[in-house]
Amino acid sequence: MRVALVHDFLVQMGGAEKVLEVLHGMFPSAPVYTSVYEPKAMPDFYGQWDIRTSFLQNMWMKRQTHRLALMLYPMAFESFDFSEFDLVISSSSCFAKGVITGPETHHLCYTYTPMRYAWATGNYAQRERIGKLSRLALAPITHYLRLWDAVAASRVDTYVTISAAVQRRVEKYYRRDSEIIAPPVETSRFFVSQRVEEYYIVVSRMIPYKRLDLAVDAFSRLRIPLKVVGTGRQLADLQSRAGDCVQFLGHVPDADLPTLLSKARGYVMPGEEDFGLAPVEANASGRPVIAFAAGGALDTQIHGRTGILFKEQTVDSLCDAVCQAQETDFDPEYIHEHALQFDTSVFKTRVHDAVVATMTRSDPSGGTRAAVHALQTH
Repeated sequence: MRVALVHDFLVQMGGAEKVLEVLHGMFPSAPVYTSVYEPKAMPDFYGQWDIRTSFLQNMWMKRQTHRLALMLYPMAFESFDFSEFDLVISSSSCFAKGVITGPETHHLCYTYTPMRYAWATGNYAQRERIGKLSRLALAPITHYLRLWDAVAASRVDTYVTISAAVQRRVEKYYRRDSEIIAPPVETSRFFVSQRVEEYYIVVSRMIPYKRLDLAVDAFSRLRIPLKVVGTGRQLADLQSRAGDCVQFLGHVPDADLPTLLSKARGYVMPGEEDFGLAPVEANASGRPVIAFAAGGALDTQIHGRTGILFKEQTVDSLCDAVCQAQETDFDPEYIHEHALQFDTSVFKTRVHDAVVATMTRSDPSGGTRAAVHALQTH
């Protein structure tokens, strides 16, 4: 069975790229189609993959300008030819699902969310702090993208979503059913420490919708140590408002994160995430998570058992949640065991089963299951 993978763009590392790596590990001979690829921004081993880019690869300064070419992305993904493949798996939050496949090629889309700047334009503009004049100028573009996205969404044969929140959006905007398969977490990398320190931790890009301002303000008010891991355009603003108890660590190598997480008193997620890998990694370290009660946190956290959920995105509400967490006797082993349901092995099994189920609809003889197994073990 011939398989191709499709990904929106490869210009920075994030949770979606970690999913792509696992998918590629499942289908190592599959080429990866993407709009643009910036090798210097990605891990070196990506250079060993068969990565096939669109005409947008010739854009100047791809990493900085790839989002400025919104009107060209539909054309870029529609230009790919998948006639030689039996199965296409797209990894998409915007354009990758818009590829065109023939009647004999099945398309399974692992979607992180419907296109935000098309379907949640107001929220997207607000969280990215886009001004009114810019919104007005972008209106014709977002209108076009909604029309294209609705058509593109109909090309997908099977949808898989990462959380119940995303599943509801897919049903609302695309009128399609989907199966939930949580993103993979390498839980074996993390361990439960016998020595816990007093600090809390957050690992995140410093961009507006992550709401790190709430965490910085709350922990500054409470005078409880907070370590902030990550970089981004909000760094200077967050540093200017932070008290002495808030420490900015910048980029931390992946190898150092397990120790930082395992020794923290807890993890903080003040923004709404579609899923949220880092909180599950904290759980795998036996640490509770203080999270805004929305999005993926409702799928991954149990209030009072694996963490504390707060209902309002305010400093007062977060402060109350931190105080509640301080007074709660969490069981690290229970939290660790809870995280194992999101392990990479579970993801692989469920994706394998989803591929077999969707492919056998057109091949009820049973040959597809054997073909998928042979391909993955090749």
